[in-house]
Amino acid sequence: MLFLSIRGRINFLQLARYGKYHESSYRVGFERGFDFMTFNSILVRHYCGKNCILGFDPTYLDKSGKRTPGIGYFYSGTASKYKMGLEIGGIAVVDLDQNTSYHLEAIQTPSARRDTLSNGESIVDHYAKTIVSRSTQLSKLSKVLAVDAYFTKKKFIDPICDKTDLHIVGRLRGDANLRYLFKGRPTGNKGRPKQYDGKINVRQIDKRRVTKEIEDDGGGYMQQWSVVLV
Repeated sequence: MLFLSIRGRINFLQLARYGKYHESSYRVGFERGFDFMTFNSILVRHYCGKNCILGFDPTYLDKSGKRTPGIGYFYSGTASKYKMGLEIGGIAVVDLDQNTSYHLEAIQTPSARRDTLSNGESIVDHYAKTIVSRSTQLSKLSKVLAVDAYFTKKKFIDPICDKTDLHIVGRLRGDANLRYLFKGRPTGNKGRPKQYDGKINVRQIDKRRVTKEIEDDGGGYMQQWSVVLV
C-alpha cells in the first residue's frame, strides 16, 4: 500500500516516513530473497486461460552514478543507441484470449559494455541462460516463447532448443543470411559434400522449394522454408 500511496520518488527514507517501520527495517526486508516466479505463476494459473504464450524482452533503465550494481552500457530502444544505465530481462505470460500480458519475473542483466558482459561473456549467452535456468517453471505455463528479431541468433536459439522443450516464435533479422539446402545427389568426388544451394533472395523466392503448410481463415498462409540460419 505504501507504493500506491507515496507520490514521487520511492526509497527507504520515504517508506520509513510514511510507513510504520524504521528505515533499516525496510532495507533488511528488501535484502531478503523472494520467489517472484513462483508467486506470479500461481496468479497466472488462477486468472489466465489455456491459450497463453511466454514473452521475453530486455528493458533499458536510465541510471547514472558509478557505484550502482550492474550499471553499464546497454542498448536503449527509445534512444536507438547504447547508453549508460541498467537493464532487466522481463519474462511475462501473454493471455491471447484476454489480450493481456502478466509479468512473471525481472532479471537484472550483469554489468555490460554494449554486447559484452564484464566477465567477457556474450550478453546473448546470458539471455539464453536466463531462459534455460527457468525452463522447468516456464514450461508449465506455456511451451511457446515469443521474442523479437534480435534473438534470432544461433547462441540464443540452439541452447534453448537443445536444453528445453520450449518452441521459439520470432522473426528473422533484416540482414539474415538465408540459403537453400542442397537436395541433389552426392557427386562422389573428394571433399566435403555440398550442403547449400545458393542464397535466398526474399524478393524472388524459388516457389519450387517453398511449400504451403498452414492456411488460416483469413486466406493467409505460413510457409516452410528449406533454409539454415548461419
